[in-house]
Amino acid sequence: MIHELLLALSGYPGAAFTWSKRSGLQVSQELPFLHPSETSVLNRLCRLGTDYIRFAEFVEQYTGHVQQQDHHPSQQNQSGLHGIYLRAFCTGLDSVLQPYRQALLDLEQEIHGCQILETVHKHSCGGLPPVRSALEKILAVCHGVMYKQLSAWMLHGLLLDQHEEFFIKQGPSSGNVPSQPEEDDDDLGIGGLTGKQLRELQDLRLIEEENMLAPSLKQFSLRVEMLPSYIPVRVAEKILFVGESVQMFENQNVNLTRKGSILKNQEDTFAAELHRLKQQPLFSLVDFESVVDWIRSTVAEHLWKLMVEESDLLGQLKIIKDFYLLGRGELFQAFIDTAQHMLKTPPTAVTEHDVNVAFQQSAHKVLLDDDNLLPLLHLTIEYHGKEHKDTSQTREGPSRELSPREAPPSGWAALGLSYKVQWPLHILFTPAVLEKYNVVFKYLLSVRRVQAELQHCWALQMQRKHLKSNRTDAIKWRLRDHMAFLVDNLQYYLQVDVLESQFSQLLQQINATRDFESIRLAHDHFLSNLLAQSFILLKPVFHCLNEILDLCHSFCSLVSQNLGPLDERGAAQLSILVKGFSRQSSLLFKILSSVRNHQINSDLAQLLLRLDYNKYYTQAGGTLGRYKYLHCCLGHCPEVLEVQSDLNDRK
Repeated sequence: MIHELLLALSGYPGAAFTWSKRSGLQVSQELPFLHPSETSVLNRLCRLGTDYIRFAEFVEQYTGHVQQQDHHPSQQNQSGLHGIYLRAFCTGLDSVLQPYRQALLDLEQEIHGCQILETVHKHSCGGLPPVRSALEKILAVCHGVMYKQLSAWMLHGLLLDQHEEFFIKQGPSSGNVPSQPEEDDDDLGIGGLTGKQLRELQDLRLIEEENMLAPSLKQFSLRVEMLPSYIPVRVAEKILFVGESVQMFENQNVNLTRKGSILKNQEDTFAAELHRLKQQPLFSLVDFESVVDWIRSTVAEHLWKLMVEESDLLGQLKIIKDFYLLGRGELFQAFIDTAQHMLKTPPTAVTEHDVNVAFQQSAHKVLLDDDNLLPLLHLTIEYHGKEHKDTSQTREGPSRELSPREAPPSGWAALGLSYKVQWPLHILFTPAVLEKYNVVFKYLLSVRRVQAELQHCWALQMQRKHLKSNRTDAIKWRLRDHMAFLVDNLQYYLQVDVLESQFSQLLQQINATRDFESIRLAHDHFLSNLLAQSFILLKPVFHCLNEILDLCHSFCSLVSQNLGPLDERGAAQLSILVKGFSRQSSLLFKILSSVRNHQINSDLAQLLLRLDYNKYYTQAGGTLGRYKYLHCCLGHCPEVLEVQSDLNDRK
């Protein structure tokens, strides 16, 4: 009815809307399925059509009459309106009616592009055989346009879509792809992944920015509203992947003749297959998806060979692990020792240069002298007033990030790591992916730094063990012992239970496939697991751990500044630290225990297992560094012996 109504309002009545000189445009009385209220509303709209038709007839009649008199002057004496003023009036009246006609066109054009395929296909599925046959012929012609766009996109990486009609667009996706329950469990042919798993992994990915190493590589996404319902999302995702890959190869200023064509010089074969589909009178999803899978598998296998064999993907992942995930522990231990003094204070304009010099020196100390690798790594410092020239430095994560206008309290809080990814690995290690790695890097480095500071405090304790102990020394070193116990087990959990475990699984998945898309999804899954299992995405636990690390850092600063016995002010600070550490350790224990009891998160249960492997945490009531002992010591309580004996409880 909508199309019939628009046609009638445009001056073309039919069976649904009739026209008569006397009554004008009206809804036909032979439509029993219309409710009287609907008929009333439609008749009100028909009044507009009646006025328009009469105006249009007047313009057509008298404009034509004037034009005829221009060619036949002998008719000017005949009766009737005529003259140039009449022509001017008709011209003005026609121009006034133009917005009305444009409004009807706008209403009609709300369905355009590939949406027309959806509309025609839906109406061709039923009805009378002559109508169905006619619509199928129309649909075949419309599919011809789609196949031309598909050929340009999948074979040459060209998006020929001036009017934004295709179901692929340039730019990020405007929203999540709507779920299609019927295909949630369908295998995509990508490492056994289902459509539901694919969408879940894509939702976990950050919105990718344009890669600074490849400005010609543009981001593309699905225009879901233009995707016909008879083409599943899984097929559209494969089409998108093929075009993006071909487009990336076409726009790179590299010697492609050495690397070969990404389609393995089968462009003519694939073009012939798409032309064969175009010639079919009826659209066949089976044949269509078969051709798309053929092209996708060819592209994915070529990308796998290029990434894994020629570009040494496994070696690049090892570099990422060594530096972003602190796999080279001796390097970062040397760096912490070297840069400790320069990063204690708020950063300045020269801090970044000094830190990179210290990083190079640390690399030389541990015999890391790779001239090809070190220039690709650069430590970054965000300080107050610094102009962010690289948009990829914007911090968007759950970690304790600083706004550009907020001065960081120390250089450690502003420290980051950047890595220059070489072509073609940039399609896997995008700026958004590296930013995720940077969030993990900053978190792991903070844990490692606190662990090193606590170990330094232990060294100071050993240097003074032959001296007479103060009453507060027992509590001070007991607190250090509990802090080191918690931080050491957290570090072990992160490095062994999370990083090593997930990294080994990633390598197994890469070695088990020859499909690049499977590698990309496995890598996305790996990175998402790192963020989740290190509790960066779990705000209560992450905040609690950060508070504990801050307390440990404050304790180490107090010990380093007071090598001898603590005075009254130092004892008061120690009292505050003990209270805070007891409170945060108790909160952490409650969170971990509650999750374990409900069996919700196995990662939290694993961390609790590391912390409470001998039930000392449980026997202490879930609280480390209990304050009552400090109170007794400061009050010269004879029960200080209990404190000293408690140091060996866990051993």
